[in-house]
Amino acid sequence: MSEGIVKPLCTAFVATYLPRRCGIATFTHDLLTNLGALYGPKAGNVLHVLALNNAITEHEYPAEVRFVIRQQHKGDYREAAALLNLSVHQVILLQHEFGIFGGEDGSHIVYLLENLKKPVVTTLHTVLEEPTSQQREVLEAVCALSTLLVVQAERAIRMLTDTYKVPEEKIVMIHHGAPNVPFLDPSYYKDGFQAEGRRVILTFGLLSPEKGIEYAIEALADVVEAIPDLLYVVLGETHPEVKRRRGEEYRVSLEALVKSKGLGEYVMFHNRFVELEELVRFLVAADVYLTPYLVREQIVSGTLAYAVACGKAIISTPYWYAEELLAEGRGRLVPFRDSAALAEQLVELLGDRLLRNRLRKQTYVFGRQMVWGEVAALYAEASERAIAEYGRQVRAKIVGGSMIEPPALPEINLNHLRTLTDDTGVLQHAIFATPDRYHGYSTDDNARALLMTLENWRLFRDDGILPLMQVYLAFLNHSLDRETDLVRNFMSYDRRWLEEVRSEDSHGRTLWALGSVVASAPNDAILAFALRMFKQALHSCTQLTSPRAWAFSILGCLAFLRRFRGDREVREVVDGLSSRLLELFVTHSVEDWPWCEDVMTYDNARLPQALIAYHRSFEDENMLRQGLSSLQWLLDLQTDPVHGHLSLIGNDGWFRRGGKKARFDQQPLDATALIDACHEALLATDDTRWRRAMDQCFAWFLGSNDLQESLYDFTRGGCHDGLHPTGINQNQGGESTICWLLALHCMYEIAHKAAKEPSGRV
Repeated sequence: MSEGIVKPLCTAFVATYLPRRCGIATFTHDLLTNLGALYGPKAGNVLHVLALNNAITEHEYPAEVRFVIRQQHKGDYREAAALLNLSVHQVILLQHEFGIFGGEDGSHIVYLLENLKKPVVTTLHTVLEEPTSQQREVLEAVCALSTLLVVQAERAIRMLTDTYKVPEEKIVMIHHGAPNVPFLDPSYYKDGFQAEGRRVILTFGLLSPEKGIEYAIEALADVVEAIPDLLYVVLGETHPEVKRRRGEEYRVSLEALVKSKGLGEYVMFHNRFVELEELVRFLVAADVYLTPYLVREQIVSGTLAYAVACGKAIISTPYWYAEELLAEGRGRLVPFRDSAALAEQLVELLGDRLLRNRLRKQTYVFGRQMVWGEVAALYAEASERAIAEYGRQVRAKIVGGSMIEPPALPEINLNHLRTLTDDTGVLQHAIFATPDRYHGYSTDDNARALLMTLENWRLFRDDGILPLMQVYLAFLNHSLDRETDLVRNFMSYDRRWLEEVRSEDSHGRTLWALGSVVASAPNDAILAFALRMFKQALHSCTQLTSPRAWAFSILGCLAFLRRFRGDREVREVVDGLSSRLLELFVTHSVEDWPWCEDVMTYDNARLPQALIAYHRSFEDENMLRQGLSSLQWLLDLQTDPVHGHLSLIGNDGWFRRGGKKARFDQQPLDATALIDACHEALLATDDTRWRRAMDQCFAWFLGSNDLQESLYDFTRGGCHDGLHPTGINQNQGGESTICWLLALHCMYEIAHKAAKEPSGRV
């Protein structure tokens, strides 16, 4: 162990992990195991894994796996970063391969790295000399956001500096790890494989068409006459991704080729995944190790690294990694897809024991630097170096006066809301970003705006928000019809109420906003005003027939009761409305349509949110079960089945029972409702899946949607009005902007709680 290592490091690995069967999963497991052995059972030896899961198979992970990142769920990457930022881990060891991360060419990992505030040592398992533009963009971002980069071949250093312009001082060369195996004669283990007295050729690893094994089989037909006692062992199951796409087509074709060549007694397929102990026995028993791979642009091969470290005589095609490891006469290289050349080399090596032993000794000596004990020590040194380098970078930022960490969330910007608000209230619409006075005002938008200002006050206690709060409160007061105690909704720009029929949903939203003011009023004057208005509007709640109006009213009553829990009148109203809403779900739901209406329209998530909120106040398990199951159905219904992003029910047709979900126009209102409902579920259950769902829904605003376009205007602080088939709606009206701000404040509340929670569970 290096003299520089004085204590164990708390280390987190971000990678695939066993029992998932892939090369990087095995590499990560071996690296973690050998780092643990290097440090020993000392205090502070914390080694954990954040495992990438591809959602095809649910794995039973061991105890060291503390978090699972769903490959295609962008929100999981951000949550993983938040977890790591709050954890005890001092350094992150990231294993990078394009295919194990979600997004185009694995772009989702950039989302994790951008939000991470700890040193990162990234091992690059693939470096492409001629990347696509997207591959270049992803790898350049990974390199820029990593503290140090580990490569496993000297050629990769040149490629990173030349193609990706990475500073050479940021790159560390560490060989691929391999087991430390004694230099044993191949006959030592042959009897265990029914190969005693035979000369054994071995290829192992996950099978795929790029492995070129058909060319090895073709070569054997020319070898068996000279070497009649040979046995070719092909060890390993089909690669899971190949098997998922094409089944066992490749393996079956190889078996058919063996049969057609009459080589059945010379070729043995072991179609299984073997543990390290058995793999070592296979490696020792091999007289020649063979990698007839077809792809030249392979910068690392774990199987070849194992063969070199075990001291094998090796024949390979000249892919990049083989050229480097077998240089200086350590092995034999044959052209790609050249069975005749391969046969010639096999006959020579299998027929000359002295030549094989000379090659074996050369590879074994070279391979001493590749055994896991040495490799783990180098990773420990790289980790300590990364910690020191990261500290220097942080100190440099502080000295330079620029140590203002970018927030994990966009800054709260009220500029556009202030533009839309005059001394009457917030205007409904905008033409692009300019207020549109033609359509006037709505009570709905002013109720939402009042809720938003209240959330702002609760989070930041900034008196600067109070003038806006009082404008919206005054609008709600004016909307209440004193003759009917019902709320009016639409007002023209010249302050005339426009509709004859009162809006139930507007009444419910008004009650919700007023109840929330009662719960968290910034001063007694506002409290007294809101309390009087709430009581006046409460009288009409029992007349409401709209399930959404019930839900809004329930949320308002529950907020009121947080301040005045003993109010019997409010308690009777909320009990009655909640029972009616639950009964509607129970009587209307069927297995394939677990909903309380025959059509899904807008603000759907407010209904389960109200049921869950009731449970939080009064511990009603029936309300909770119905609310959670309905909310989960809503999320599943509105999650893209391929990419996992939020795909809302559009208002251009909605979603009728037995019909097809309208894809457009999708509106911010519904994303915000889902965020609030998932927040309520998180508070009720402490189940982090609801936290992940909040990230998924919030990401909809920022481009994780059907159009892959951001609705938020970072310059003005406004939000576009929705997603159309032809692109985003360019207008930034009141409803969309307020809904964005409500969602953002909710995410800020979660972030504040997470910062206060040592466990990082929120």
